[in-house]
Formats: sequence, structure tokens, C-alpha cells
Amino acid sequence: MDEQQKIEHQIELATRAAALVKDETTVQRFRSFAEELKQKLLRMMRRGKVRARAYELWEQAGRPADRDVEFWVEAERQIEEERDQRRSSDSEKR
Repeated sequence: MDEQQKIEHQIELATRAAALVKDETTVQRFRSFAEELKQKLLRMMRRGKVRARAYELWEQAGRPADRDVEFWVEAERQIEEERDQRRSSDSEKR
């Protein structure tokens, strides 16, 4: 089981536990924990996308040495821009 699957499993368990517990304070704690895990999962997935895009940019540039930060920052910018475009497109559909 990889890290992503472990986190998804923990989210599922926390969500199930929140549904079974009667104490509202405990329910909120389980829900908060599940939300924190979801945010961690999103960050992990984003980091993987950035890594893949940075590698792609590096290869396209001819694999130059000592420019890894440059490619990482550009990959982050591109992915953020794509995310903003998707959000904008989604809001226009509503």
C-alpha cells in the first residue's frame, strides 16, 4: 500500500468513525482529522504533478545542469494557472 492509499484509507476510517459516534465533540474531531488528511493528500498529488511537469520542462530544455529550481518554479506556475483556468471554467458553467 503506497502513501496515497494509506491516507485515503485513513480518511475513510475517520469518516466512518464520525458517522458512528454520538458525541458531537468527537464527531467534529474525526471530521477535522479527515479534512486535514484530505488537504495532505491534495498537497501530495500536487507535488507529484509539479515534479512530473518540472521533469518534462527540464527534458524539453535539453537536460541542463543546475537549473532544477527554475524548472520547479515554472512547473508550479503552470499547474497553478491550469487550476485557476479550471476553476474559472467551472464557475462559468454554474
